[in-house]
Amino acid sequence: MRLDGPESRNVEDRRGAGGFRRGGIAVGGGLGGVALVLLLMFLGVDPSILLDDGSLNPQQQQAEQRQATPSADDPGRRFVAQVLGDTEMVWKDQFQKIGRAYRDPVLVLFSGATQSACGAAQSQVGPFYCPNDQRVYIDLDFMAQLQRQLGANGDFAAAYIIAHEVGHHVQNQLGILELTRGMQQQATDRAEANAIQVRVELQADCFAGLWANHAERARSILEQGDVEEGLNAAAAVGDDRLQRRSQGQVQPESFTHGSSEERMRWFRTGLQRGELAACDTFAGLR
Repeated sequence: MRLDGPESRNVEDRRGAGGFRRGGIAVGGGLGGVALVLLLMFLGVDPSILLDDGSLNPQQQQAEQRQATPSADDPGRRFVAQVLGDTEMVWKDQFQKIGRAYRDPVLVLFSGATQSACGAAQSQVGPFYCPNDQRVYIDLDFMAQLQRQLGANGDFAAAYIIAHEVGHHVQNQLGILELTRGMQQQATDRAEANAIQVRVELQADCFAGLWANHAERARSILEQGDVEEGLNAAAAVGDDRLQRRSQGQVQPESFTHGSSEERMRWFRTGLQRGELAACDTFAGLR
């Protein structure tokens, strides 16, 4: 990727500010822990059902710092700030076209665990967006570990993850998250509620593609192989691939993010079309 635009000022770096770490990839470790982590990646919207009760316990709060706070110019932070800054430019322009004002999200970098308005956020949940405080939460070290495990490597794959979570912020501002939450509450069973959540996630994939489309037009950010990295990342986190890897079988009724084919298709749709209207994953549900 070529990122030479201004860095966002909306990065809140909490790394080294305390919190806690747990040994291994997930509580309990082993294959079960790894599988849980893979299934939780890209949780995206309101992860409070999988977080703690909203506060870190005293032992966690008093844990000693495991690392010094990185400098403001460390490569990871700079990359995140540049990608976030680029999404801000694209979405401000897109919202202006529809007569709306885009409010930038805040992206929180943390290590191990931190507090969010959706609960006590832990690395094991993976990158996620909390609509209650309009913040994206990412543990860079853990995200890189997940990328390696899933085979979703490359800087554009990491940018796709960030853009996907920002896509949930766009949905929040457009009122889509509130509408779909109501639809899920009226669903007749878990499979129907899951199907609605799949559409939420696929739209965030499409919005990530839309961002890349406009960023490429305006600033030529893409280099050879970047699109393939993004498509590979989208495929790597398809529910079918994760379920097959973790439990040896696929259960479509339990999907919450979409199949690999669906995630690739909607990311490609946003990338090729670059239009909000093209990202209507809810057609037929109204």
